[in-house]
Amino acid sequence: MKKNNTKDLTSGSPFRLILGFSIPLLMGMLFQQFYSLVDSMIVGKYLGKGPFAAVGSTGSLNFMIIGFCMGVCNGFAIPVAQKFGSGDYKKLRKFVANAAYLSILFSAIMTILVCVYCRQILVLMKTPKDIIDDAYSYIFVIFLGIPATYLYNLLSGIIRSLGDSKRPLYFLLLSSVLNIVLDILFVMGFQMGVAGAAWATVIAQLISGISCLIYMTKKYEVLKFQKGEAKIDGECVKALCFMGIPMGLQYSITAIGSVILQSSVNDLGSAYVASVAAGIKVNMFLCCPLDALGSTMATYAGQNVGANKLERVGKGLKVSAIIGCSYSIIAFLITLIFGRQLALLFVKKTEIEIIARTMKFIRIQSSLFIALCFVNTVRFCIQGLGYSTLAILSGVFEMIARTFFGLVLVPHLGFRAVCFANPSAWILADVFLIPAYFYVMHCLRTKRKGLM
Repeated sequence: MKKNNTKDLTSGSPFRLILGFSIPLLMGMLFQQFYSLVDSMIVGKYLGKGPFAAVGSTGSLNFMIIGFCMGVCNGFAIPVAQKFGSGDYKKLRKFVANAAYLSILFSAIMTILVCVYCRQILVLMKTPKDIIDDAYSYIFVIFLGIPATYLYNLLSGIIRSLGDSKRPLYFLLLSSVLNIVLDILFVMGFQMGVAGAAWATVIAQLISGISCLIYMTKKYEVLKFQKGEAKIDGECVKALCFMGIPMGLQYSITAIGSVILQSSVNDLGSAYVASVAAGIKVNMFLCCPLDALGSTMATYAGQNVGANKLERVGKGLKVSAIIGCSYSIIAFLITLIFGRQLALLFVKKTEIEIIARTMKFIRIQSSLFIALCFVNTVRFCIQGLGYSTLAILSGVFEMIARTFFGLVLVPHLGFRAVCFANPSAWILADVFLIPAYFYVMHCLRTKRKGLM
């Protein structure tokens, strides 16, 4: 069968394949973060410190809910990658159809629930009274856009599972430009405040998702459905839930610790919230290469385990680790040299204390990006191999670390403890993930020997 615009990752140099696949992913993530940066810059520079802190205070809650959506969609894409690697295109199409049905169901339920209880959650998080109204205005709109989040992440995940990491980049470029234009129009032109920035994000992602849908239905021969292939299939639904829900929970469980940590930051006051918000925005941008490597390993491992080429999985993980560790050193040097300039992207020059705290935050965190490199590459590799339940346990370790810092250390040590919370969570997750990877590979080799 003709496989338009797809890419087989089961043969050839792992280094060239991983680098070639991850670069378009990286570009897409960079542009995604770029319009997120522009979004924050417009809010921070035009609306001021209060609205910027309000948007920043929703970051962990945003990650907990939207992260679940993204995790579920990434999980749904893994069986597709495995069936593509094994050449079972009929089953592949069944997985795609049933993933769409589940996404519609999940998005409807989640949108209703989180929108109803949104403000109560912000209150429980101890969001400062001077910013809670803006925080609610922003995050409520973001949660209204959950269906758009599912649409884009499911379709882009399916496209990547077929070995095509370039097309999602093109659609992200489109949405990035649109998001920036809408930001300026809604926030500065129509004076819609932080809600305008949220609407810009939702509309841009919706258009990106629709673009993916139009393209994939026209261009991928492997996704041309035959009679009966689009029916609800209990076996496919079970397999998709087994992959998707644990990956979604992994994001959410990880984020629970972040929510608790954010609550402790909120107790320190809106000025500290602004410092952490700025630092997180910088780190999200700097972490894009590590995120791209992680997503690459999910597809790479999924295709190779589907093709029964386990020896290539270890080689690919080694390549990803070398690339990731090398970049981590570069990122740390960037924060050392340009820390002040990075902080000034979000706050005015007169906010001297916020700038100083932001610089401290990003430098401490980037000094331990190597630990984050292994979290991303090993965890996504394990997920691609089909053991997504283990991802929940790694998320539990991250949650424990952030919760301990948020409840115990931040009240006593203040901002310094906030700076070390995430690195400690990465290290604790690695303590679990690295042995888990060797366990998974042992299980797969044993299973393969039993079939021979």
